[in-house]
Amino acid sequence: MNKITIAIDGFSSTGKSTVAKQLAKALGYVYVDTGAMYRAVTLYAMQSGLINNSDFNVEALIYQLSNINISFKFNAALGFAEVYLNDVNIEKKIRTLEVSSFVSKVAAISKVRKKLVEQQQKMGHDKGVVMDGRDIGTVVFPDAELKLFMTASAETRAERRFQELIERGDKVDYKDVLQNVQERDYIDSNRADSPLIKAKDAIEIDNSHMSLDEQFNKILKLANMTIEDLE
Repeated sequence: MNKITIAIDGFSSTGKSTVAKQLAKALGYVYVDTGAMYRAVTLYAMQSGLINNSDFNVEALIYQLSNINISFKFNAALGFAEVYLNDVNIEKKIRTLEVSSFVSKVAAISKVRKKLVEQQQKMGHDKGVVMDGRDIGTVVFPDAELKLFMTASAETRAERRFQELIERGDKVDYKDVLQNVQERDYIDSNRADSPLIKAKDAIEIDNSHMSLDEQFNKILKLANMTIEDLE
């Protein structure tokens, strides 16, 4: 059976990672969470004192990029790969609202993007990969056989993210989460390097009113149709 590359792009908190994990498992493909890679660099910058609410030492981060090693290790108990920063599991640390508040600024740095895009392209060289992010179908894999663009209203996405953080035990305010979503949308869509845009040949999925099962079944059908068309 032919293997394909599946690129899933879209706004924050549209459930890209969730459906990408489901899809990769169903197809027996490798899943790569590129958002986690940018979050890992962001966490490194935070832990190194390079970024805070009032300052961002871009030059120092660029200089230290060679010190950042990002890897994914499969966790059989969870059923997906967790992200590691310099051999330390940071899966939970990178999902906080604080990291979310800085990640779009870090992701806008061209040299950060270049380093991570090179790694992402190597990961998907042999196809059989599901990759989600902001520029997968436009920059990382412009020739991907299946491109999806996930979207939903900012309010819907903020509510989902708010509930996710609350369930984790984080103390957050919905208004802060909504503001973070809106700010990330603006930065992601307006950055000079690889802005978040829908690829011309991408299929848009608005999941504002879709259940997780409905979304998964629709996307799995699209993937199987694409694979069948190549046989």
